[in-house]
Amino acid sequence: MCQARLRRTIWAVCIVGAALITASLMWIQQTPDPTNDLFLEHMTWPEVHAALEDGYRTIIIPTGGTEQNGPHVTLGKHNFVVEYASREIAEQLGNTLIAPVIRYVPEGDVVPNPTGHMQWPGTISLPEPVFQQVLEATIRSLASHGFKEILLIGDSGGNQAAQSRAATSTSLELATTGVIVQHVSDYYEKNGQIAFLEDQGFSAEQIGNHAALRDTSELMYVNADEVGRSRAPVPPGWSAGFDGQPDLATREIGKQMVQLKVDAALKQIQRRRDAN
Repeated sequence: MCQARLRRTIWAVCIVGAALITASLMWIQQTPDPTNDLFLEHMTWPEVHAALEDGYRTIIIPTGGTEQNGPHVTLGKHNFVVEYASREIAEQLGNTLIAPVIRYVPEGDVVPNPTGHMQWPGTISLPEPVFQQVLEATIRSLASHGFKEILLIGDSGGNQAAQSRAATSTSLELATTGVIVQHVSDYYEKNGQIAFLEDQGFSAEQIGNHAALRDTSELMYVNADEVGRSRAPVPPGWSAGFDGQPDLATREIGKQMVQLKVDAALKQIQRRRDAN
């Protein structure tokens, strides 16, 4: 009886094992779906290759930042927002992938005396020339793989100048290869957010600038877990690191703010495409 039961158990295990091996082989042999995920860091190289073969020749390079955002918003604010917005832009453009968000950007001087956001703990800053070199190296890497339209989209003011210079320099460098590099400046600089909020009755003092009504609302919309989670008070003698009235922020405002950025970027990209 025991031997018969043992044989049946071994036979059952063999059947299950064979089924698992067959399923695994079938999964491995499946053709990669380039539309499964638009972010390079979530793809394998055969999936990127398949996407390029299928016409995915546009890629977004998003830039964010790691900076203080007051006691109510986490340091990765820009990264969360630009990652979300980049997906929206990529989906509407079609045939577009997204490079990993560049999280270290110019945030102020480090030595001899910290300036800008470097005056608060946690901020990480790159010198502008280094940031520009990172952008240019990223552009060259992607161009070498066959991407023909490379879009720089920055969620922070300190990113804009270096992005503009990097787009200009690499466009000239790669001109004979048919690669176009565009700094999508309207996403940040001409998105109509302030005019929209003023039309809603908010004053300039309420809107503010940094870690204020607009960007706090954006983060509430794209990742609410990153807002209002600090358990540490502002230490005596320290500036809180924000202005305006972020307490007026809402998820609904954030949705509109992000949409304005996305719309501004899409219009600028399309204008350049039409001009070519």
